[in-house]
Amino acid sequence: MHASVRRSDSRPRLLAAAMAAVAVAALSLTACGADGKGEGARQEGAASPQASVADPQPSGPAQGAQQGAPGAQSAAPAASTSHRPHGTGGTTGTGGTNGKGGTTGTGGKDGASRDPYAPENRVDCSTADVEVVATPVSRPLNHMLLTLTNKGSKMCDLKGYPVVKFEGAQSVPPVIEGSEPQAVTSLKPGAKGYAGVTLSSGEGSGGKGYTAQSLQIGFEGSNRMVDAALQAKGVHVDNALRVTYWVTSPGDALN
Repeated sequence: MHASVRRSDSRPRLLAAAMAAVAVAALSLTACGADGKGEGARQEGAASPQASVADPQPSGPAQGAQQGAPGAQSAAPAASTSHRPHGTGGTTGTGGTNGKGGTTGTGGKDGASRDPYAPENRVDCSTADVEVVATPVSRPLNHMLLTLTNKGSKMCDLKGYPVVKFEGAQSVPPVIEGSEPQAVTSLKPGAKGYAGVTLSSGEGSGGKGYTAQSLQIGFEGSNRMVDAALQAKGVHVDNALRVTYWVTSPGDALN
């Protein structure tokens, strides 16, 4: 009697313990499910920043509008720069009142072209604008001095040496090479140039020779001649006849 009562009393206890175990298991499963959902949510939340970093710009028409706006703003200053009100074509350009074509240019009143003695205004001396005088000298012996005066209105150049033609001569005498000046002899209007003439050898080495009563002078490159008066008795010439270059002083001509 007592043994059966104990067994009947132990069943409810066992049943209660089993139910308690089931309840604990159910609570454990519920906790695991909740933790899984939370962890998954946290994982999904962690992935969204990565996506935002990889693709920071929104897609679609809104993105094109946002990207187009800065481009329009940057193009506006460039357009305004090409239409500045004070640009290259201002009043102070090359063609202004102070330009190269002013009154003080090369062709102005004070230009070198109006200087009668400027190199570009010089001309070659010609027989039409000169006067030549032939004068025998005592020293050195058997020499004569040619004096040429510029009778023209412009500065002229005496180039080279005189073309000397005595009466009856078959040719013109050669030049003494050592007499060439360092620069061309130039004569202002009224100025004089000089040349020396060796008439004869004096000791007979120039041949018999003859006496000339007239003399003509010309210039290199020209066929025209000008008369040069000789002394009344004429001058004796032979094959030693020579001339010097045109120079600026009588001393250089006779030395």
